[in-house]
Amino acid sequence: MVTFKNIRRVGNSKKRVKNFIGKNLISKRQRFIFSVLLLSLGLFVAEYLLGRSGIYTVIGLAFLTDILLFFSLRSDLKGNFTPQVFILPFMYTLSFGLFYLLVPARFITRVGMTSLYALGLYSIFLSQNIFTVSAIRTIQLLSSARTVSFVLSLLSFFFISNVVFSFHINVFITLGLIFVYTFLMVMQAIWVYTLDRRIHANVFWILGLSTCLLEVALFLWFGPSSPTVSALFLTSTFYVFTGVTQAWFEKRLFRSVLLEYFWLTVISFIFLILFTNWV
Repeated sequence: MVTFKNIRRVGNSKKRVKNFIGKNLISKRQRFIFSVLLLSLGLFVAEYLLGRSGIYTVIGLAFLTDILLFFSLRSDLKGNFTPQVFILPFMYTLSFGLFYLLVPARFITRVGMTSLYALGLYSIFLSQNIFTVSAIRTIQLLSSARTVSFVLSLLSFFFISNVVFSFHINVFITLGLIFVYTFLMVMQAIWVYTLDRRIHANVFWILGLSTCLLEVALFLWFGPSSPTVSALFLTSTFYVFTGVTQAWFEKRLFRSVLLEYFWLTVISFIFLILFTNWV
C-alpha cells in the first residue's frame, strides 16, 4: 500500500543517492587522478610522437596543469585564494617535459619517465591540497606535505637547470631564465613554511636567495663543467640556501643543522671539482 510516508522515504533515498554520486563520483581525489592521467597522456604524446616540436605542447601542458588544479581545488580556494599553490605544479610539468628532450627516445624510457611524472604530479596535487586547507585549519599531514613538496622542488629545479645549461646560449639570457625560475621556486619553498597568501611577503628573503643563486649560476656558466654537473651543483646550492631558510622560519637553526649544510656544501664543491673536465 502506497502511503505518504513511503513516498517520502523514496524521495529521501533518491536524495541520498544523488548526494552520494555527487560527493564520490567527482570527489577531489578522483579529479586529481583524472588530471594526472590526462596530463601524463599529453606529455607522452608530446614527447614520444611529436619529438622536439612537442616543446610548445609542453608549455601548454604546464598551463593546463594549473588550470586542472584550480578546478580541483576551487571549493577550497574560495575566499582563500593562494597564487603560490600553482608554482610547483607548473614548474614540475614544464621542467619534466623539457628534460624529456635530453632523454634517449626509447619506448621503455618514455614509459618509465611518464610513470615517474604521473607519480610525482599526483603527490604534488595532494600536497598542494594540504597546503590550501592548512591555511584555514591545522592538518597533521602538513609536515609530510612539506617534505614531499621540497623533494619534488629539488627534482624540478635540477631538471630545468640541466635544460637551461644545455642550451649553451648567451650568458645574459641564461641568467635571465635562471633568475625567473629560481625566484619562483624560492618563493614556493618559503611559502610552504609560512603559508602567507601575500605574494610580496618575505620578498627580501626571496630576492636575496635568488640573487645568491644567480651568482653561483654565473660562476658555473663560465666554468668548464658539463650541464649535468653544473645543474647538480646549482641544485645542491638551492637545497642548502632554502634548507637553512626553512630551518630559520621553523626556529630550529641550531649548530648541528648548520654543520650538516656546511658539510653538504663541501661535498658538493668536491664533486664539482672531481667531475669537471679541466683540460
